[in-house]
Amino acid sequence: MSFQLSEKSKKKIDGILAKYPQKRAATLPILHLIQSEHGYLSQEAEQFVAGIVDVPPVKVREVIKFYTMFYEQNPGKHHFQVCRSLSCWLRGAPEIVQMLEERLHVKSGETSEDGKFAITEVECLGACEIAPMLQLNDDYIGLLTRESLDELIESLDT
Repeated sequence: MSFQLSEKSKKKIDGILAKYPQKRAATLPILHLIQSEHGYLSQEAEQFVAGIVDVPPVKVREVIKFYTMFYEQNPGKHHFQVCRSLSCWLRGAPEIVQMLEERLHVKSGETSEDGKFAITEVECLGACEIAPMLQLNDDYIGLLTRESLDELIESLDT
């Protein structure tokens, strides 16, 4: 199956490319656009982007692997990204991961079979003042405790 992209997104890519004198510089915004349409970046998407920006597919893969905001598989409806930097680790991030795994019945690095939940451990999210913290989809949530994590999970529309 070949990679498909909406006509609207194809036009947006043309606009993105017009902003950059070198196609390669458009890699990040194009990846963001494709992920917003598909939810994650498949290998077919990587190859598609490589063709557009005229680089080997491995260069696109390197970008996807480097940035935690890019997903290689469906991240689930509720994607918990737990910061594992030193500040968060010292203040209880490993326990936060364990609590999430127990409550959501999914292991870190995986997406639940029903696609509702995913847990990922990520490097520093840059919010040490609210450690331990996580990013739930696009929202930062910090100063986590067992109680606040339970409340958070209960508040989710599953």
